[in-house]
Amino acid sequence: MEKAALLETITALIPNAKVIEEGVDRPAIELPPAHLPEAAKLLHDTDDFAFDMLCAHTAIDRIDDGKFELVYQLYSTKFHHYLMLSVKVDREHPVVPSVSSVWRIAQWHEREVYDLFGVLYDNHPDLRRLFLEDDWQGHPLRKDYRDDFMLTME
Repeated sequence: MEKAALLETITALIPNAKVIEEGVDRPAIELPPAHLPEAAKLLHDTDDFAFDMLCAHTAIDRIDDGKFELVYQLYSTKFHHYLMLSVKVDREHPVVPSVSSVWRIAQWHEREVYDLFGVLYDNHPDLRRLFLEDDWQGHPLRKDYRDDFMLTME
């Protein structure tokens, strides 16, 4: 399927999804957090899409907008195409559904984002810190994170 047709089909099937990048090798779609589980299942299970690999998942702290942008990089080993999903969540209450039931590798990615940014994943089977000690205070990749040992440039 051509990239334009792929994006058109996906946005027609996923409520409130919109294309945010299309003239690139890795087109991007933004969707509301509530539609993430159904979108993930659709993109993974539909033969015309076959996004069977979650290559990466991370967060971007959009502190000026009061949001975290969650980015999911998907790849289809069947069709050799990429797709980026973007989901924005409120910075003060960052909760999003887990996609670990679709891509098992998401368990690790989501734990990393939780540990470093503080994003909570509903229905994650084992959401706990990945890198930092259990008693660590805060989430060090948040732009407003401060501690006594970290040097910051103002």
